[in-house]
Amino acid sequence: MEEIREGLSQARTVVVKMGTTSLTHDNGIVNLRKLDQLARVLTDMENYGYRMVLVSSGAIGCGMHRLNMEERPKTLEDKQVAASVGQGLLMELYHRSFDSYHQNIAQILLTKDVFYNEIKRNNAENTFKALLGRKIIPIVNENDCISTDEIEEECFGDNDILSAMTANLIDADALVILSDVDGLYDADPGKDDQAVKIPVVEAITPEILAGGGSSGSSLGTGGMATKLGAAQYATKHGIYTVIASGENVKTLYNIMDGEAIGTLFMKDESAGIQKQED
Repeated sequence: MEEIREGLSQARTVVVKMGTTSLTHDNGIVNLRKLDQLARVLTDMENYGYRMVLVSSGAIGCGMHRLNMEERPKTLEDKQVAASVGQGLLMELYHRSFDSYHQNIAQILLTKDVFYNEIKRNNAENTFKALLGRKIIPIVNENDCISTDEIEEECFGDNDILSAMTANLIDADALVILSDVDGLYDADPGKDDQAVKIPVVEAITPEILAGGGSSGSSLGTGGMATKLGAAQYATKHGIYTVIASGENVKTLYNIMDGEAIGTLFMKDESAGIQKQED
C-alpha cells in the first residue's frame, strides 16, 4: 500500500476541492472553525513548498443564510440570487481566515467556455501561473451568476468536475476531493452495514461508474457519481485523485504523506507520455 501511494507523496501542485457540506454546519450556516482550519492547513502546506489551489463551494449556502432561505433554492433565478449575494460573503470570510496567517489569496470565477476557448484558456493558465509563482493561493468557483450549467446540475456537479478540469488546466500533480463521504465503497454504506471502503482504484471501469449512485446532501449538489466523474477526468489526464472526508481538514497532511486515507485513484501513466508527444 505504501509503495502504491508513494507517487502521491511526491506531488507538489495540489488542487483541493471543498464541498458545501464540508464548509457548513448541518443547518447550512458557514462553519467558521472549519474555514479557519482550512486556511491554516493550506497556508502551512504552501509554506512547506506545495503550490495549493482551492476549489470551494459554499456561495449559494452563504447567500441562503443571508437571505434567510430555509432550504436550497429550487428555481434558477433564486439560485442565481443566492450565489450573487453569497460569493462576496464567502470570499470575505476566506480573507479574514487567511489574513490571520499572512497568506494572500485570489478569487477566480470560471465558466465552462474558458476550458474550450483557446484564448480564454491561455489567459486562465497565465493567471494561475502568475498567482502560484507569487505564492498566492487561488480560490476557484464557477461563476454561478453567469454560467447556469453547475447550478442547474447539468454538468459540473457541485464543483467536482470543475476541480478536475482546473487541476488539468494548471497541470497539477494531485486532486483531493473533500466532502461528506470518506471514500468509495463496494456498496452503499448508508444501506449496507457490510459495505467495505476501497482503498485504491487502479482504473475506473464502467462497472464502478454504474455503481456510483447519485445521492447528495440537501445543501450540496454532488454525489458519488459526480466525484467518480471528476476522478475519471483527472486520472485520465495524469493526476492522482483522492476522495476523502472533509470532517478534519488536517488529514490533508496525512493524505499527501501517502497514508491510506480515503480512496486513491491511480493516475493514467500514459498521460504524461501523451503530453510530451503533444
